[in-house]
Amino acid sequence: MDDAWDISRKVEENVYFNFGSPVIENRKSKNNPFVHIDLFSGCGGFSCGFEQSGFVTELAIDIHKPSIETIRKNHKNTSTICGDIRKIKPKDCKKLITTGKSNIVITAGVPCQGFSRSNRKQHDDDERNFYFREFLKFVEEFNPSAVIVENVSGIAKAKEGYFLKTISNEISKLGYKVHTNLINSAEYGVPQTRRRFFFVGVKKKYEWLFPPKTHSRENFNTVGDAILGDLPPLNNNQSKNSYKSAPKNPLQLRLRKDCKELTNHLSPNHPQATIEMIKNTKPGDPMYKKFKQRIRLNKNLPSPTQVCGGIRPQFQFGHPTQSRGLSIRERARIQTFPDSYEIVGGITQGRVQTGNAVPVLVAKALSKQLKKMFEGKRLKGFRGDLIQEDLF
Repeated sequence: MDDAWDISRKVEENVYFNFGSPVIENRKSKNNPFVHIDLFSGCGGFSCGFEQSGFVTELAIDIHKPSIETIRKNHKNTSTICGDIRKIKPKDCKKLITTGKSNIVITAGVPCQGFSRSNRKQHDDDERNFYFREFLKFVEEFNPSAVIVENVSGIAKAKEGYFLKTISNEISKLGYKVHTNLINSAEYGVPQTRRRFFFVGVKKKYEWLFPPKTHSRENFNTVGDAILGDLPPLNNNQSKNSYKSAPKNPLQLRLRKDCKELTNHLSPNHPQATIEMIKNTKPGDPMYKKFKQRIRLNKNLPSPTQVCGGIRPQFQFGHPTQSRGLSIRERARIQTFPDSYEIVGGITQGRVQTGNAVPVLVAKALSKQLKKMFEGKRLKGFRGDLIQEDLF
């Protein structure tokens, strides 16, 4: 057996993780009745989507330094803590929240590696699988109006349903009605068939419905819709900071908005053999015999799930029309980050961030629905709860 995949060996950690003393940056936020706290924030998929629907993200916490730098660059009114959440006391974080008795929502993209089928060292007792308990400490301290936990679909079946039952029950004990659903991001306009499991807990005075789906297989946004047309072509290891043309479709128009300068559009530095391999791979087909998930994208279909690829991420997807991997801007568009959202940390850590992120349009749909619920508006949507028999 290859020792690299031996689950008894401690998981290698990203050298950009801060396991030392947490680093706090306290920023003043705008007064707003709708407040968001982003735990395990990554580079801010939840934060970006929540702010687009009218919330203010007052606090973001993550252990990954480049992710926190990305939050700081794009969310000027958000206080941040970079550090191991196990070393952070929720009570001490209250001084970073300035809006008092507002409608607070806490989100948590808890670590997914122990549940993910793309992780060859996946196992149910991975210590990261239990980080949800840190999230629960924040819920108990802040008593928010609603909570959201996001994870890979594998969390529902892991340990014979233990995590599904336990997370649901523990949130419920804190005074919430818990709803669960497996969401396909493509059904909310994301050009990616990313399936993630969501727990939504709302205070018992509220009635929750998951937001109506906006897209179906007949009109999914595609890779071509996201990255072909207005972005300039790139040669190997080339960067460009101006657009090729005006937006070519509604998705590009939505992601561009008034953005004038193109950022994060740098192609990987491939050896010639890799360039030839991508060139000779048919769009939609795997580029490697051993790694079927690493494909050359088909411009006429949504992307498969974009992942971060571990601590030294290689390029995951080949460009559909150019002989190279994707730029970080192209990966960000596939996650529906607006072009104005700059990813900090270079191409390798940019892959970590974009691969881990919650797609912005999914976060926006959920937060917009929560805001309507808080305002007492009648919700349209669906209940969506998955009973255990549906998952096994």
